[in-house]
Amino acid sequence: MHNCEIFVKTHIAFTDYQEALSHIGECMVKAGVVENTYPQALLTREAEFPTGIQLEQHAVAIPHCEASHARSPAIYLIRPDAPVEFFQADDEGTIPASLIVALIVTHPSEQLKLLRQLFSQLQKPEFLEQLLTAPENRLASIFEQHVFLPAEDKISPVYI
Repeated sequence: MHNCEIFVKTHIAFTDYQEALSHIGECMVKAGVVENTYPQALLTREAEFPTGIQLEQHAVAIPHCEASHARSPAIYLIRPDAPVEFFQADDEGTIPASLIVALIVTHPSEQLKLLRQLFSQLQKPEFLEQLLTAPENRLASIFEQHVFLPAEDKISPVYI
């Protein structure tokens, strides 16, 4: 994803996944990377196709919606103070997501490519452990080093 911004937030609490998604929607609208339709589209998509994923030791959520709601590519990495219950992508139950990775893409093919690379990296426990323990100012660079391919443009983190 070229010219992708990475937004980072730690030290934040959410009562449930809907509050987390509302936060993401509001912040991304304010940042100008999504259309005003994005917040509702994100909530609607999550209700239809949950994004919680249980990994070996931790759980993550990867909320996203259709590219038509995006203005420019971005990633929003959120490490909440306490895990947030998200419904599982492949099951009926919920999982406590320790990391939320919101994907905002402008082309559906980019979303597929990014999801594949992200899933590949998340299968490596050391990568997720780094994201869960690194200082806030290192999260974007760790993500970039592991998820974006070397030929892609460098990104600048935005702390919100």
